[in-house]
Amino acid sequence: MLADLVRASRSFRSFDRRRPVSREELLELIALARLCPSAGNRQFLRYAPVTEAAEAEHVLALTKWAGALPQRHFPPCGHEPPAYIVICHDTEVSANVGASAHDVGIAAQTLLLGAAERGLGGCMIGSFDRDGIAEALSLPPRYVPVLVVALGHPDETVVLENAPDGAVTYYRDAADVHHVPKRTMEELVIR
Repeated sequence: MLADLVRASRSFRSFDRRRPVSREELLELIALARLCPSAGNRQFLRYAPVTEAAEAEHVLALTKWAGALPQRHFPPCGHEPPAYIVICHDTEVSANVGASAHDVGIAAQTLLLGAAERGLGGCMIGSFDRDGIAEALSLPPRYVPVLVVALGHPDETVVLENAPDGAVTYYRDAADVHHVPKRTMEELVIR
């Protein structure tokens, strides 16, 4: 059921490194994203799958995680994601990188829903060194990285809860459970 997949599709920041993710699994997820709607059906996006360990470590070093928890290091040492999909904008389709902004969100959510269906989890990472990622992956200049999606087998618990008094900042409790406050339906529905 779609509602179950949406609930399972959280931002995970800790992964079981004993369980790799194959290039084939990433290609299956990309095949789902390929089917997504695209503004004007322009299909701006291109995908760079990353599964090789050294390359994944390089990508990790160029990302910043969990900005709301600056006192913590994510992912925890030894719990790094084994795979990534770097979503890129193809400037030969459109020189305006912002033209694919809606497409990126649709594609990334589709990747994560597909991952959840397969027992995987991930995290969309918008804070990263774009030039460094392009260089690390030897991307031709026409492909501009716009989002990094980390993927793996989650080894943490994420709990959704109603946002108390509109406070939506996620947090970790003493048991290291990740809590994600969500605004209530009463706050969201405006008429």
